[in-house]
Amino acid sequence: MAANSFMVPLGTPAPPFDLTAVSGGSVSLADLKGSPAVLVVFLSNHCPYVRHLEDGLGELAADYGSRLSIVAISSNDSVNYPDDDPTHLAEQAGRAGFTFPYLLDDTQEVAKAYRAACTPDFFLYDAEFRLVYRGEFDGSRPRNSVPVTGSSLRAAIDAVLAGAPVPEDQVPSMGCGIKWKPGNEPT
Repeated sequence: MAANSFMVPLGTPAPPFDLTAVSGGSVSLADLKGSPAVLVVFLSNHCPYVRHLEDGLGELAADYGSRLSIVAISSNDSVNYPDDDPTHLAEQAGRAGFTFPYLLDDTQEVAKAYRAACTPDFFLYDAEFRLVYRGEFDGSRPRNSVPVTGSSLRAAIDAVLAGAPVPEDQVPSMGCGIKWKPGNEPT
């Protein structure tokens, strides 16, 4: 069943994190300090909404290069959803051309702190880690004919990089609900 982003209030500070990367090592929010824009994306491997746009996300990362810091976070219960285990996430990163860290939120506490609701769920922050965009990648969805371009997210990134305000009228992201561990659902 499809879920929508919670649309966290704009201006909300990015919650800190320090998570293990699928490729080894760890990445924290503090490691991203100094970037003019930071994109935190909650993803999964099994979700058809993520699969639909994952190549486009890889292309977006390549297009922006060092002007944008990106981290992907998987918070899904990988015991009950083994397609979202570290091995499958690493395969996804290779398949989609992800050049950014793919992090594991095994406790699901980071997803709760960000109020992530679905995969994909996009959170774009400015250089001070203030939320400026939380919305869709673009108007494309599985089974519609809209091309995957990342146009909605790209417009927000371009505004941040230009020092311009990001329009506040944003369309929620839609995707698969985060797969919470039994008894760990957010309250």
